[in-house]
Amino acid sequence: MDKPLILVSNDDGITSRGIRVLVDIMKDLGDVVVVAPDSPQSGMGHAITIGNTLRLSEEELFQDVVAYKSSGTPADCVKLAKHYVLKDRKPDLVVSGINHGSNTSISVLYSGTMSAAIEGAIEGLPSIGFSLCDYSTKADFSHVEDFVKSIAEQVLYNGIPKGVALNVNFPPKRNEPIKGIKICRQARAKWQEDFDERYDPNGQKYFWMAGNFVNFDKGEDNDEWAIANNFVSVVPCQFDLTAHHAISQINNDWDWEQLKNL
Repeated sequence: MDKPLILVSNDDGITSRGIRVLVDIMKDLGDVVVVAPDSPQSGMGHAITIGNTLRLSEEELFQDVVAYKSSGTPADCVKLAKHYVLKDRKPDLVVSGINHGSNTSISVLYSGTMSAAIEGAIEGLPSIGFSLCDYSTKADFSHVEDFVKSIAEQVLYNGIPKGVALNVNFPPKRNEPIKGIKICRQARAKWQEDFDERYDPNGQKYFWMAGNFVNFDKGEDNDEWAIANNFVSVVPCQFDLTAHHAISQINNDWDWEQLKNL
């Protein structure tokens, strides 16, 4: 029986510690191919490269694993993998990460890690984005490795609904073991931005964006609660951003006759 074909990507770049950990785990589950950015792409969201060159080169960075680095975004990497690198083979699983830092709540919209996973889902492939809530480049991943492997196995053998990507976040390593896994919804929260006005050595003004994460959600069924309480959070995500509940309200409440006369 052929081993599953697993595509690995990320947004921290092909040399990050997180992707090395992920590749080592996935090698136990199947044949691994890596296509990842040649430099960090955090916060790129679902950006793709248009009107500029895309470069792709094979690299010997992982033992017994074919790997390519790309000048593109995480979404570009999955597109290149699907339509060029693996054009004659269909991945059984797309995994992205392990990201250095949280991708809970609203951060999923800005996340390059999750954009790679969601791009996989758009292509009809079972996909998972993994993130560790520790921003250190030397983060300790040892406490999450068994969870990464088990979740990937569940997706390989049991599947997930088509068009869905799993957003998996792990708490940082603490003095107590992780309590378990929670299937969650996305917390209602946002980033409150602050723009620091500065000047470069030539006297030209520039801005440095900072801010604080503000959680408005008091529920115990969301990803922020899960991480705060030392659980792994798993949020099923989709690329359809339609606010379905608003369609009937707009149809019923708007003055369509007036709009016709504009």
